[in-house]
Amino acid sequence: MTRTGRLGVFALSVLGLALLLGWGLAGLPDFGHYPGPLGDIATQLLPPERRVANVPTGIVFDLRGFDTLGEELILFAATTGVALLLRETRSDASTPSEESTEDDELRLLGLALIPPTVLLGLYLAVFGHITPGGGFQGGIVLATAFVLLYVAGGSKTLDRLAPSTLADGAEGTGLAAYVLIGLIGLVAAGEYLHNFLPYGSRNMILSAGTVPLLNLTVALAVVGALVLLVRDLLQELLLERRSEE
Repeated sequence: MTRTGRLGVFALSVLGLALLLGWGLAGLPDFGHYPGPLGDIATQLLPPERRVANVPTGIVFDLRGFDTLGEELILFAATTGVALLLRETRSDASTPSEESTEDDELRLLGLALIPPTVLLGLYLAVFGHITPGGGFQGGIVLATAFVLLYVAGGSKTLDRLAPSTLADGAEGTGLAAYVLIGLIGLVAAGEYLHNFLPYGSRNMILSAGTVPLLNLTVALAVVGALVLLVRDLLQELLLERRSEE
């Protein structure tokens, strides 16, 4: 297909997506006028019974924890597929050389932003059952720290500190840990993902039973998946630029 044809298909896809989004947004209720009872039930149920101060996190990892496992499996499958495709295209090519970074101000800014970005990501993941945040949000922020690492140190630094084997292991370990926690609940109470830890007191770090553990497993899987994608996409970009030189 020619470039013009690809652009035409892309334009039609964007137009269709925009129409669907517009149709969906037009049917939403006004802000502050939630018409369904499910949100009100979750707000009344989760804080006193599950000791979860952040109700959305309680919904994701308690009321619909099995659906969250499905989301993790989709992320794992999509990331693995993209990584395999990109690595296959580089199987016969030598490792691309690192581009030199001459902008010292950009490198210093990247280095300065890495520590607070890591701290924010850990805070969102660890305290996701108490304050707004969670494993998905924390994992994305932590993955952003590795992007800043690339900006500050280049591809070789990223390869040393976040090799593909480490990213693969983090993604797989996070998913396996989520499955294992669910199996422990199945063995302990006959229900998959059933809570088997004390609920504790609300607004405390040791509260909400297994919800904090599930938060951390998702954060680990998300950061592993996104770092894996970033590494492979950057390698593909460097390889393409090298072939053009």
